[in-house]
Amino acid sequence: MSKLGVAIIGLGSAVQPHFRSLVDLADRVDVRWGFSRTEARRAAFTRDYGAPVNGDLDQVLGDPAVQVVLILTPANAHLEIAERAFAAGKHVLVEKPLDATLARAEQLVAAGRAANRRLGVVLQHRFREGSRLLKRRIVEGALGTIEAATLAVPWWRPQSYYDVEGRGTLARDGGGVLLTQAIHSLDLFRSLVDVTHVKAAQVVTTALHRMETEDYVGALLRLANGAPASMTATTAFMPGEPERIEIIGTKASAQLHGGALRISRLDGSEERLDIEGPTGAGANTMDFPHDAHRELWRDFLDALDGDRDPIVSGEEALATQRLIGAILKAGGQG
Repeated sequence: MSKLGVAIIGLGSAVQPHFRSLVDLADRVDVRWGFSRTEARRAAFTRDYGAPVNGDLDQVLGDPAVQVVLILTPANAHLEIAERAFAAGKHVLVEKPLDATLARAEQLVAAGRAANRRLGVVLQHRFREGSRLLKRRIVEGALGTIEAATLAVPWWRPQSYYDVEGRGTLARDGGGVLLTQAIHSLDLFRSLVDVTHVKAAQVVTTALHRMETEDYVGALLRLANGAPASMTATTAFMPGEPERIEIIGTKASAQLHGGALRISRLDGSEERLDIEGPTGAGANTMDFPHDAHRELWRDFLDALDGDRDPIVSGEEALATQRLIGAILKAGGQG
């Protein structure tokens, strides 16, 4: 099987787990280019990863050896780059969120469909081992009927994080804690328990940060079966703790704490997956293993081979971004 050529567009810190994943999958992919308009970032990419670099996007997208384009730029640049990649006949994997606004996100998904190219979105929490096991148990009916569910994302970002130009702004990022950090956990939560409605929300910026967008959100939600759910998310909880999902079922309760899973059945038995490790919850935003990124990449490559949509398709990511929009609207934002 011939390798697929990959071009990486955007060479900031987010490239690290992706490049490590592509090294692990070197029997299936070949990194053809790393693109940045910034010479310093191209030099750092060559130094750290030893891969070819280019500052000419037209040349990168015009390379017939490139079949897949990975977009790691700030959110407000995703749409234009993706449209150019689709027009050049490339498949696209784009970092979350799809784009900075819902309208542009919808346009990006439509562009992929119109070009008959595959679109995947980097929402890798679905690919953690504990997440996948919990999803299987829910589908198998091991938890019974879901009666209630909660999500908590108690993360921390220092003010220096938001002092970087554009961080936490509507113009560049499109939002604050929900769209930039908690989107990963909210996407996983939605995929597990089928959140469908937002009943009420509070959206604020605490005194711990100077930023345009929100750093704390609390919301009351409803699931498709009518059961209640709730969520909180913040980047103001020092020093940052792993995110938690708790689900109450008629046969068992489940707790997903970072990557660790515990299922407690009503008969007193338990199923545990004890995985410890950092989740990027604190000031070091890249402090997490790359295994979930690798498995997301594996699914994306399998989707191309099997002529199917990846698990986190454009439509799936769009559903999560719409939920974020509904929460912000309920909280008087957006």
